[in-house]
Amino acid sequence: MNNKLKLVPALLLSLSLVLSACGGAQDSASNTAGQSATTDTKSAEAPAAVKDGIFKATDMSKNPEAAKNRKDTFIVGLTEPEGVFNPYFYHNGYDGNASDAMFASLIDYDKNGKQVPGLAESWDVSPDNLTYTFHLRKGLKYSDGSPVTADDVAFTLTILHDKSYDGEFDITPAHIKGGQEYKEGKASSIEGIKVIDPLTIQITTTEVNARTLGLISGPVLSKAYYGKNYKQGDLSYIRTLHSKPMGAGPYKLDKFIPGQEVRYVANPYYYKGKPAIEHFIYKVSTPDTNLQMFQAGETDYDGFTANAENFEQLQSLGFANVNVYTASNYAYLDINHKKPYLQDKRVRQALAYGLNRQQIVDTNYQGYATVANIPASTVSWAYTDDVNKYEYNPEKAKQLLDEAGWKVGADGIREKDGKKLTITWLGTKSSMTDILVPIATENYKEIGIQFQPEIMDFNALLTKREQGDYDLASLSTSILLDPSDGVEGFTTKMADNGYSDPKVDELYQKSISTLDINERKKIYTELFKYLNDDLPVIFFFNRKVMSATNGRIHGLEPNSYTGISGDLAKLTIEN
Repeated sequence: MNNKLKLVPALLLSLSLVLSACGGAQDSASNTAGQSATTDTKSAEAPAAVKDGIFKATDMSKNPEAAKNRKDTFIVGLTEPEGVFNPYFYHNGYDGNASDAMFASLIDYDKNGKQVPGLAESWDVSPDNLTYTFHLRKGLKYSDGSPVTADDVAFTLTILHDKSYDGEFDITPAHIKGGQEYKEGKASSIEGIKVIDPLTIQITTTEVNARTLGLISGPVLSKAYYGKNYKQGDLSYIRTLHSKPMGAGPYKLDKFIPGQEVRYVANPYYYKGKPAIEHFIYKVSTPDTNLQMFQAGETDYDGFTANAENFEQLQSLGFANVNVYTASNYAYLDINHKKPYLQDKRVRQALAYGLNRQQIVDTNYQGYATVANIPASTVSWAYTDDVNKYEYNPEKAKQLLDEAGWKVGADGIREKDGKKLTITWLGTKSSMTDILVPIATENYKEIGIQFQPEIMDFNALLTKREQGDYDLASLSTSILLDPSDGVEGFTTKMADNGYSDPKVDELYQKSISTLDINERKKIYTELFKYLNDDLPVIFFFNRKVMSATNGRIHGLEPNSYTGISGDLAKLTIEN
């Protein structure tokens, strides 16, 4: 839910992709069984691209007894949450997954990323695109039976402006009138938030921003529950409620067992109707246990590394519906622009031309990922393929390095001004790392660069990155709901890798300063081409996501924008 580019390990499986559009903190490790690293950089026939789709169970007679005997419970595998069950205060993305089941938003997203009614049955935007009016559905209730009103929406937006708010959601780009004054303690209320009546609220902003609607229409917190002890400037009390959440979503918390499960029961007051499945459980799983647990019937749903071997294993079970879809995110090799030699575009372009990204992606993902060249997913409405592909070309890379003044030394490593061209890379342990390291080492050696990989856990990677102790780092974005989410991190204000370019700032601002989608697409086409040439990072790949559902569960169609949360209320079990 953070508006800045969220950083997650690019080479690991993000369960948040198959679970929730609000996930994306740390990822869990994924291993590709039976796959060995290779240092052979000769081109091989590329695997055929895999199409998105749901591959239905073929033999339900193979369904394990543990699953068949479970009549009123849906169990989903999830990397361990920490227990901060509030959609605006968690720092672990899996807490976000856990929270999604219990909270409801003013506006939801469909499988194509289009905004659709949620708690708000409709909304209006003024002719000047500065004022938003939400009309809530009648009869809305929280899980305790209390009403959902416009006052709750006002309260939610107010605490997001509080100076003591320490969550990851950034409301400031919405530019709600009077919001900054409230944050600074210069006002006791926010001028731009006006409750018209219990079912109507009006939000007035000071700047046109295409992202505003998404920012102000998220999960709604109960003022009576979360605001009864609120005093401007002090949100410390709310921490005591993180383990006792109360929302208007399809389920309510039953019990949290750290390290094991998050248990829920159906919310009888849910506005779409009480879920048909009475009990819902997030059960802690890991990439080392998820297949075994699913095969034994201990879980009904889980996410898996998208590759041919896992697909074949899951299909062979007979009772699994296997879902494959393209994620709305992208992986990249972050570049430290604080290093003088990486401020030269020719060096950055040489690093792109000199790395056989296609071979790395094909070897690890076997057709379940494609090489990326812009900061967007292929499923985005703003996507364009009309850019430089940076296909592997060591001779072009050598030419660029020569032009940049990096000459080959006696040991084969390029030098300039007495400094050798050594590139340190930060990554986390995974099957992808096992493939990337030998290929990158050989590729870069060929063009005169010494490649020094450092493999560590993700938190250590972030620490070294924050300290500026790196040249390249493997990262990924979380879910991108809007094209702006994928480029905001390259603006001068938001970039934390030292990158700054006034042209990028200008085009980004233009892209969010109109609500006309056709105009925005033109701007993004120009912006993507510019970023493709300037390379603030080396764009790496767009990947597929793979999940499996027990065939007796009906109604689940996870996608990149809603995960499973959008389907929870409509699920049924075939007994």
